[in-house]
Amino acid sequence: MSESLERVLVVIPTFDEIENLESILARTRAANPAVDILVVDDSSPDGTGELADRVAVGDERIHVLHRAEKVGLGPAYLAGFAWGLDREYDVLAEMDADGSHAPEQLPDLLHALSEAEADLVIGSRYVPGGEVRGWATWRLLLSRGGNRYARTMLRLPVHDATGGFRAYRADVVGELHLDDISSAGYCFQVDMAWRTWRAGYDIVEVPIAFTERTLGRSKMSASIVGEALVRVGWWGLRNRSRGARALAIASRRERS
Repeated sequence: MSESLERVLVVIPTFDEIENLESILARTRAANPAVDILVVDDSSPDGTGELADRVAVGDERIHVLHRAEKVGLGPAYLAGFAWGLDREYDVLAEMDADGSHAPEQLPDLLHALSEAEADLVIGSRYVPGGEVRGWATWRLLLSRGGNRYARTMLRLPVHDATGGFRAYRADVVGELHLDDISSAGYCFQVDMAWRTWRAGYDIVEVPIAFTERTLGRSKMSASIVGEALVRVGWWGLRNRSRGARALAIASRRERS
């Protein structure tokens, strides 16, 4: 990492991930000893939040944010981002708690953020070198189809807009005016990528190996899929012009 990107916070939302949490925290710390971790727990009834507290007692780089109820992935990440911005981190990273994202690949994302001078780096399943392990054919088709839909409707030049393994420059997140985001499920990832791109920032994708969870239950549901279809379709129909990105780039250049 360059000197200007020294402080990294990895935000890990949790809800009923007690079977996976301790392992993912240990792997993340082993592979990335200089980063801090924030577990954002939505009052998991299985005790995930309490386990996170116990682990954090023995590691000053692990922190826990408890939320009163389960209100979705998007709000959990927004709470984590706000926590990180308040503490002046340079990088805000996202990672799932279920082991589907390999924390051993996080250095690849951070390297690209620094060396490629990107503003957002997405760990992509769908660029050359990326792969998905353990998914049924229907789930893979659903994911690929959803990404193609987002790319077409939003004219977003990203192959894996729904991917949740990513790293942002914190100052970019601070400029995105996130107070009007209402996306709750995986649609949040599309929303954030689209906002970043439309604001004139640079997105880079690096290949990752995504592995289906082996413990616990997936949070994917029909309502999450429905939210993404409706919201992405509406955004696309309402904003068919590429002009907003060009204006954002021009405005930033004038300010610099």
